[in-house]
Amino acid sequence: CGRCRRAAYCGPEHQALDWRRGHRRSCGLHAAGDESADAIPEHNEFLFPEYEILIEPEEPEFPADSNDDEQGAEDTSKDGKEQEELGAAGIADETIQSLDEETLEAMAKHETEEDKIFRLFKKQVAAEPEQIIRYCRGGEGPLWVSGENRPEEKDIPNCVCGAKRIFEFQIMPQLLNYLQVDSLGESIDWGTLVVYTCADSCGGGKEYLEEFIWKQDYSMGCT
Repeated sequence: CGRCRRAAYCGPEHQALDWRRGHRRSCGLHAAGDESADAIPEHNEFLFPEYEILIEPEEPEFPADSNDDEQGAEDTSKDGKEQEELGAAGIADETIQSLDEETLEAMAKHETEEDKIFRLFKKQVAAEPEQIIRYCRGGEGPLWVSGENRPEEKDIPNCVCGAKRIFEFQIMPQLLNYLQVDSLGESIDWGTLVVYTCADSCGGGKEYLEEFIWKQDYSMGCT
């Protein structure tokens, strides 16, 4: 705070939020030299909880020694799911018949693609639902939550050194739960945050370099 020089903020947004929440009053006391006021204002709403991040390789979905019984159980589950889907389709049949074929085809293609992408996302995350970061520099691409708002190569700017930026890691939506962002009153949200870094790893020492992040939200069709 430039007035009382006692409160510290990570950015102007938090400073403005704290000003509305009461720092306007305490700042006046500090500026007037009132020693009865708190020496350091409380800003717990801006301090995220700390955790240790454990890094582990992702295990394959099905071990190599899976037996036939497990596969049979999976097939049975799939059959049951297909029956449920057919039943649901029958219930909605009257509504669907009121739409023309071109509209139905467009809807089916869009929903099928979106459902496929989101289903893959949920399937991968289900193996480790607490994961907050997926790291795979230079390997397979990000795990997208939607087919919408995905960057093309031209959307990823080159590094300041001129080299291309490549996918390195992504931040998962589960992190929002751990950070308890709803307590801020002005919550943030994302489907995934994808970080692209310099392919040549330019720079060195302890210098921080600016990289590129792509924010993808959940598709409107995802539930």
